[in-house]
Amino acid sequence: MKRVLLGILSSFVLFNAYAADYRAVLVADIDSGHVLYQENANQLNYPASLTKIMTLYLTFDALEHNRLHLDDYLIVSQYAADAQPVKLGLTAGSKITVEDAIKAVAVHSANDVARVLAENLKGGKEGNFAAMMTRVANEIGLQHTNFENSSGLPNDDHMSTARDIALLSMAVYKHFPQYWKYFGIKTWTYNGKTYTNGNRLLGVYPGCDGMKTGFTNKSKYSLVATAKRNNRHLIAVVLGAESKDIRASVATKMLNIGFGKIGVGSATNYSTSQTQTYHKETPSSANPVAKYATPAPSNTTHYASGSVGIQCGAFSAYNSAQNQSQKVYAATGINPEIQQNESGLYRVRINGLSESAAQNAKNAASANGIDCYIFH
Repeated sequence: MKRVLLGILSSFVLFNAYAADYRAVLVADIDSGHVLYQENANQLNYPASLTKIMTLYLTFDALEHNRLHLDDYLIVSQYAADAQPVKLGLTAGSKITVEDAIKAVAVHSANDVARVLAENLKGGKEGNFAAMMTRVANEIGLQHTNFENSSGLPNDDHMSTARDIALLSMAVYKHFPQYWKYFGIKTWTYNGKTYTNGNRLLGVYPGCDGMKTGFTNKSKYSLVATAKRNNRHLIAVVLGAESKDIRASVATKMLNIGFGKIGVGSATNYSTSQTQTYHKETPSSANPVAKYATPAPSNTTHYASGSVGIQCGAFSAYNSAQNQSQKVYAATGINPEIQQNESGLYRVRINGLSESAAQNAKNAASANGIDCYIFH
């Protein structure tokens, strides 16, 4: 579980004035972590249902390590059934498959199902699960996040930032690319009822492939939206918008700014039906947010062989994977493989290590700002 995203999203310029219609925004390149534009990205806010990104992150981790399977059935407790207000309406004692639970949380943002996942993943207690959420958040580099529940229901101590939410979303994409598809489901039917994803950019904004909405009275309207164009993948985070229309419009503007900055389309090419006027764009640092070591010397430490491996990122573009592969080699002295998975992502992997060798290689990579995790 100790997967540290070092260096990503580390450079910010803070602004004193809030935009009138939202509290914080950020747009960044998912593959590199470069921040392209931000406002108030380190300001504490209530994340609302964006919390469920972490609930699903831990669900995906359980799937990857065979603690859960997509066709397993989860039992619904009375506590889960009592969740309000957005819910699937499950009754106490009923069951739901893990895959349907994932879809219910990703598409409908069902609070009762978030509780079902929490209770089944951590000994029947949502509080225990929330503590694990916060611990893992710290491990993957979230610096200002504290979780008190699995759903984002109101709690004064349940806080995060636009920077941390972006980093968490990137961690899902990089660590569990095989499950990324669930965040892009536009509609989902369960027990004869069809649910529509609250992310209005899906199917409307060119290249949008996810991810998650949120709302409480305290948090206002929030959105994480991702889009891919010309093999460049961007993420926009909007916190505290005054309405659904505004959060969609601001996310659109952020993605337009991001794609404009990297030379993919124009920053004014795309808009939603609700037009708003926002802060003048303020650029963040143009410097890379991660630093890497110089190439390893020829007398690199020998790594014992075995059946364990490490993954050092998954990328939508082959060139990005190549660049990462070179950085991993420079840090570890091992030449990684680039493997394309069923989703079309290029994974940078070192295979055939012993358990201790994999840990050593992971440590060497992490020490040089490269996020890796061990797989078996």
